[in-house]
Amino acid sequence: MNKEFIKAIDELEKEKEISKDILIESIEIALVSAYKKNYGTSQNVRVVIDRDEGDIDVFMKRNIVEEVVDDLTEISIEDALEIDPRYTVGDAIEYQVTPRDFGRIAAQTAKQVVVQRIREAERGMIFDNYVTRQGELVTGVVQRISNETVFINMGKAEGILAGTEQVPGETYTVNNRLKVYIMDVKKTTKGPQVYLSRSHPGLVKRLFELEVPEIQDGVVVIKSISREAGSRTKIAVASLDENVDPVGACVGSRGSRVQVIVDEIFGEKIDIINWSDDPEKLISSALSPAKVEKVIVSPDEKTAVVIVPDYQLSLAIGKEGQNVRLAAKLCSWKIDIKSHSQYFQEDIEYPEDDFEEEYLETEEEGMDEEILQPEEDLEPEEKILQPKKIIEEEILETEEKIEEQGRFD
Repeated sequence: MNKEFIKAIDELEKEKEISKDILIESIEIALVSAYKKNYGTSQNVRVVIDRDEGDIDVFMKRNIVEEVVDDLTEISIEDALEIDPRYTVGDAIEYQVTPRDFGRIAAQTAKQVVVQRIREAERGMIFDNYVTRQGELVTGVVQRISNETVFINMGKAEGILAGTEQVPGETYTVNNRLKVYIMDVKKTTKGPQVYLSRSHPGLVKRLFELEVPEIQDGVVVIKSISREAGSRTKIAVASLDENVDPVGACVGSRGSRVQVIVDEIFGEKIDIINWSDDPEKLISSALSPAKVEKVIVSPDEKTAVVIVPDYQLSLAIGKEGQNVRLAAKLCSWKIDIKSHSQYFQEDIEYPEDDFEEEYLETEEEGMDEEILQPEEDLEPEEKILQPKKIIEEEILETEEKIEEQGRFD
């Protein structure tokens, strides 16, 4: 090996972005293995490569003992004193045993180990790079699709977008560019695996951070977010500057900012509300676009009863309960929605005892009242005959009274 070897190592360092020292250390370890295999020895040897010139030296270490048991690893004190009179028992002597030529087999063995070490170093660098980027947004290209799993090329690594992390209704084709959310990074026998997601709420959060400068600057803060991927997302924002409207900053001029995000998530609806430390205001806003009449909270249990107009009940609940479900996740409160009529009907108390007492007094006085059957329960003919019957009875009572007065007169 010579300067051309060192030059090749420098180029490999630039291409693979692997430290030169790591590469040379890997080669030194490989050459030790090749030396032992080629010369059939288990001697305690080490290989040193000159970082500038590329020269290789092999050194063997032998321990100084009084009585030699293993000639390959030990040397007697007498022989050691001949080399240097300062040696004592227990010291180690290291001297050069570099062979003139490692041979073709040794070179092949070294090459294989070097390639393996380089691959391991690359995997380690990829893992170290992406493990610190969990929760971040990256852009990748769809490389291949196997069953429901989509493999995305992110440059130095390949990410896995599992079927469970995809958005219902989205279709992916090879060479499509996608923004994805890094969920997790794990070490496996095949190298580091980067698990991605398109359905995670963090994806929408990172998209807002990317599109809204006020969020990047820390003026506007995303306090909470809830999402049902492919359908709707609710996001609560607050401003640290009273002169900045957090909702307006996220929406942008004529909706330009939020529209970019909506396009990226293929038309998913986004509700942006103002965050409030008052749970009543927060819950009321979270249920938008429905209008809320009143919010009754129980802070200890973290539950709330929300009263809405009758015509707003279905809107407040949402399709299959989606609106109230997202609102509950956004606020971290348990929400029970009731219409105006439902709530106040449940609150009416009928005075049964007073009613019974009054009825008994009326009965004792001999005042029997005829209670007419409601018209909706009558047959059509009965509806016509009932008023006629009442009139006939009234005429009969009048005639009887006139006859009674005539007798007294």
